[in-house]
Amino acid sequence: MQHLSPIQTAEFLKTNPDAVFVDVRSEIEFFYVGHPVGAEHVAWQEPPDWDVQPEFAAHVKSLVAGVKTRPVVLICRSGKRSVDAGKVLESVGFTQVYNVLHGFEGDLDETFHRGKVNGWRFDGLPWAQM
Repeated sequence: MQHLSPIQTAEFLKTNPDAVFVDVRSEIEFFYVGHPVGAEHVAWQEPPDWDVQPEFAAHVKSLVAGVKTRPVVLICRSGKRSVDAGKVLESVGFTQVYNVLHGFEGDLDETFHRGKVNGWRFDGLPWAQM
């Protein structure tokens, strides 16, 4: 798995139009906190129990039309769940998996808030909220 900063990710997606951008956060996070423009939503975990979704890899496989050599770029809140999700994709044969460092909301600051240190939104990259 390779790791890209949010800015590197935006450039990578521009220069690799066959790449699939997947937001692995929960449905609530994706819709209510916001998400990167152009990202597909495939939850890695969902409340209330936060179990890993057993069909995660199958859903991603359908997004790439079964072509496991297509680049898959994963993003979550802070870049941790997306690493776990990426390891699973690699274990089932995906060969080009990328993780977005710091995720959508970024790392915690000294007052335990996100969005003030780094991350997709912090870097001013396009995002939407529903």
